[in-house]
Amino acid sequence: MATSSKAKISIETGRTLTSYAEATDGGDHTVYYTGTEWSGYSDKVTDYGPSVRPDGMVSGRNVLSIHATNDIVTVAGFTAYSKGVEKTVSATTATCTRGSTDGVSKINSVTMDSAGNIQVIMCSEGATAAFSETRDAAGGPPYIPVASVEIGQVRLTSATSGAVAAAEIFQVVGTHAQRFDYPTWDEYNIGKGLLATTPAEKNSHIKFTSALPAVHTGGTYKGVWIQYYSPVYSELSKTLDFKPCENSPSISSTQYYNGTIGASSRSLGTGGFSAIMTDNISGALLNEQDKVITVKFWPDRNKNPYVLTQGEIGVARTYPVANQNKADVTIAAENASVSFLS
Repeated sequence: MATSSKAKISIETGRTLTSYAEATDGGDHTVYYTGTEWSGYSDKVTDYGPSVRPDGMVSGRNVLSIHATNDIVTVAGFTAYSKGVEKTVSATTATCTRGSTDGVSKINSVTMDSAGNIQVIMCSEGATAAFSETRDAAGGPPYIPVASVEIGQVRLTSATSGAVAAAEIFQVVGTHAQRFDYPTWDEYNIGKGLLATTPAEKNSHIKFTSALPAVHTGGTYKGVWIQYYSPVYSELSKTLDFKPCENSPSISSTQYYNGTIGASSRSLGTGGFSAIMTDNISGALLNEQDKVITVKFWPDRNKNPYVLTQGEIGVARTYPVANQNKADVTIAAENASVSFLS
C-alpha cells in the first residue's frame, strides 16, 4: 500500500537576495527565467516578491516635441531602466541629421544609452521618400545598441535645414519607443514543474504577453533584469495530512427548449496540513502565521519528487484535554501547487 509515512514538510523561514541579474531568454522571446524558486513572502508591510525591470522608459510618455531651432527636437525629462538600474534623464535637446538630398528617407532614432545619456542613432538613408519598417534597412529605423532605450524616432525626407515638424516625430510604444512595461508579463514564482510546456517554464520565470521585438544590435532583444529572494526552508517536525492547493472543476447547466447545455468552470481550493505542537504558542510555524510563504512537501523524504505551494498561512490551534496540542494549517494560494520530479 502506497502511503506518505516518510513524508517531510519544510516551510520558508528566511530568504536570500539575488540582486538584479539579466534573465535568460527561453528561446521564444516571451519566457525569461533565472533562479529556481522566487519567494513571494509578504507580511502585509514588506513584500519580498520578485522585482522585474525590462529595459525601457518608466516615467514619461511622448517626451519628444518640436523645437524652434532647425533640426533640433526637445526631449522632456523622464526615467528609464537599463541593466536593472533606474536612470533619471533631465530635459534636453537632440540634434537630427537629414538625408543627402531632398526626397530620400532618413530616420533618426533618439535613444538613452546605458549611462543615461541621450544619443541619436541613424541608419543609412533610403533611395526614395518611402520609409522602411525593417530595422537596419536603408531608409528604415536603425538597430539600437544593447542596453540602450529607444524613446522615439524623427523621420525626415527633406535635405533642407529647418524646424522639425510635429508630424515628423513618431513615438508609438512598441514600434518607435520602448517602455519597460510593454509588453506586460505574468510572474511564476515557483514555475510550472511537470506542467511546463518548455524547459524554461519548469522553474521560476516570467512570461510576456507577446514576444519582444528584435530591435537591438544584430537583431537581438532588450535586456530583462530581475531581482528576487530565494526561500530558505526549515523542516517541521510531527506534521501530517498535507493537502496541496488544487483546481477543482465544476459544471453548471442551462435548460433550453427541448434540451440542456452545460458549462464548466474551475475553482482553486485551499491546501494545508496539520502539525503536532508543544505549547502551541512558540515555534517556526506560528511565526509565519498570516504571512505569504512557500511550503515544500516531499511524499518520501528519501526521494526526489516534491510539491511546492506558495500562499498565505492561516493557523487554527486546538488544546485538547487528553490529546496532543495541534495546529491545523490552511494555505490560501493565488495559483495551484506545482509538482516536480527533481
